[in-house]
Amino acid sequence: MRGISAKSLAKVLEAVNADTGQVNELGDELFDVVGVLDGAPALRRVLTDPSTEDQAKAELAASIFGGKVGDGTLKVITVAVQSRWSSGRDLADGLEIAGVTAHVAAADKAGELDALENELFDFNRVIVGDSELRQVITDRTVPTQPKATLVGKLIDGKVSKATAALAKQAVAARTGSFDKALAAFADTAAARRNRLLAQVRVAYAMGDDEKQRLAAALAAKYGREVHINTIVDPDVVGGISVAIGDEIVDGTVSSRLEDARRRIAG
Repeated sequence: MRGISAKSLAKVLEAVNADTGQVNELGDELFDVVGVLDGAPALRRVLTDPSTEDQAKAELAASIFGGKVGDGTLKVITVAVQSRWSSGRDLADGLEIAGVTAHVAAADKAGELDALENELFDFNRVIVGDSELRQVITDRTVPTQPKATLVGKLIDGKVSKATAALAKQAVAARTGSFDKALAAFADTAAARRNRLLAQVRVAYAMGDDEKQRLAAALAAKYGREVHINTIVDPDVVGGISVAIGDEIVDGTVSSRLEDARRRIAG
């Protein structure tokens, strides 16, 4: 999110971080509001129309959501609709990010940030490893609610509340694929402690000492703490591949062999 929308998002997130109530409930309610906005493009246009008075937009939002969400949520919505957005879609996207931030804050407050990052990664691996489940979760012709219900049956009571909420929201895949949504949510959790997430692909399970050494080396390179998620992939053969955001450092034997094959083939 850039330009004026980015500035508005910053105001919305300030309102989220200032909330002293049950931030997990705030997150749930913001996700519900996003669902309403996604289904009402005309409403999005009105709430982001720069020619409409801020007070009028706040009153309209209150008439729609008042009594259906808590006071804290309504305050965040009010800040959002009284801010400027490049498009109606940006308003909904900003409120989704606000909902994610609220759940991350709840996990932080409960001392569950590490668990949140690990559980989101593990859940994605479960989906990746089950072709039938992945087909359902990523099928855009299937409505979001049935997919969220399915996710709930899989993980409710087995992971933290924040993880369950974010996993259910990710199936909406509002700003990209399910994988990208889940990764973005995990990045928000990591950013709360100013650290990066690294996806490490290796041929065998790494020991704790190896992970610590790698994390230290990556932290020295990037100037920030790095949290490592490991994928064991026998196809790697040997070596290691590290992905941080859009940057991939592939030092696997399999990649070097493939590079050699391409050079031989000319």
